[in-house]
Amino acid sequence: MDSARDVVPVRDTVSVWVRRVVREPFTAGTWRRFAYAVLALPVGVACVPLALFGAPTGRWQRALVRRFLAADLPGGPRSGLAHALPAAPLNLLVAAVTLYGWSLVPMNLGWPLRAGSDYSHAWGGPTFAGAWAFHAVLGGIGFLLLMPWLGRALAALQLRVAKSLLS
Repeated sequence: MDSARDVVPVRDTVSVWVRRVVREPFTAGTWRRFAYAVLALPVGVACVPLALFGAPTGRWQRALVRRFLAADLPGGPRSGLAHALPAAPLNLLVAAVTLYGWSLVPMNLGWPLRAGSDYSHAWGGPTFAGAWAFHAVLGGIGFLLLMPWLGRALAALQLRVAKSLLS
C-alpha cells in the first residue's frame, strides 16, 4: 500500500497544470508549430508546380515537418505533389485559424487604440476602463492562453496527414 508521502495533493496537481497553461504561449514548441502552420500552405502551393518539373518536393516537405514539428518521416517514393494537393485545404484552414487567433491577442490588449469614440455600448462598457479590461482579459489574455493548445491540436492533425501522405 502507498504511504501518505506518495499521494500528491490536488493543490499541487492544479498548480502544475496552471503553470503549464501559463507558460505554454512562451515556449519554443508553440512558436515552431505556429511557424509550420503559417509556412505549410505557401510551401505546399510552391511545391505543386515544382514537383511537375521533378524537384525533390517530398524531401522539402519532410524537412519542414522535421524542423518545425520535430517528427522524422521516413523517406518514401511519393513526391511532394502527393502531399501538397490533398493537404492544401487543411493547411489553408490551419493558417487562417492560426493567424486570426494570434492576431486577436494584440488587437484586444490594445483595444483603446482601435476603439471608436463611443465605448458605452462596447462589451464591458459603459465605462472605458471596463471595456478595456473586458477586451484585455477575455480577448487578449484568453486567446494568449488558448491559441497554443489549439495550435497543438491543429499541428497534430497536420502531422497525421503528412505521415499518411509523405511516408
